[in-house]
Amino acid sequence: MNFQRLYEYRFRGIDQSVRTAVWDEIAPFVHGLMGSPQTVLDPAAGRCEFINAVPAAERWAVDQADYAERDADPGVRTMVADIMEADLPADHFDGVWVSNTLEHLLSQEQTAAFLERMRVAMTPGGRIAIMGPNFRYCAKEYFDCADHTLVYTHTSIAEHLYAAGFEPERIVPRFLPYSFRGRLPASPATTRLYLRSPLAWRLLGKQFLVIGRRTV
Repeated sequence: MNFQRLYEYRFRGIDQSVRTAVWDEIAPFVHGLMGSPQTVLDPAAGRCEFINAVPAAERWAVDQADYAERDADPGVRTMVADIMEADLPADHFDGVWVSNTLEHLLSQEQTAAFLERMRVAMTPGGRIAIMGPNFRYCAKEYFDCADHTLVYTHTSIAEHLYAAGFEPERIVPRFLPYSFRGRLPASPATTRLYLRSPLAWRLLGKQFLVIGRRTV
């Protein structure tokens, strides 16, 4: 699948500067929920919106596609590679961010292998945060995305994390809205307000956020 063209079409008409500004709000917020890790890996970094904005001392971005729109900060170490084959140090990262990734894999076994790969790269006690569309709340539009193959809920992600050697510490069934095409988040100001309003999550959130700690 040509992911470059796929995402060009999906985000057609969406101002990239708005996306970047919104992630400038989301990334520090999630980073705080993770316990403010200082060595952070984004294994499916895309255009680097998250990893650019996360306030960590060491930041790594990996993606198998070399997006023309990628604009990594000079301080971000970037790699174009399949995350399962990327040259990652073991026991190194105390934070891993996985956003809208697992639903693109081809099997539950691939998901398990990916999470085990992340565990090996992480320090004991390090935290992994996984965000993705919660099928329980967005079933009607879930397969409008051509690259969605697997379905997940917050419960199934927590099970996967535990099986891979993590202890799920925070499970948020409803976190962000489904996409940038929805009503929120649409700007830095509304995003900031939304993140500070858990009641709004329960009304508008269609993506889960599950945070797990490496225990084995």
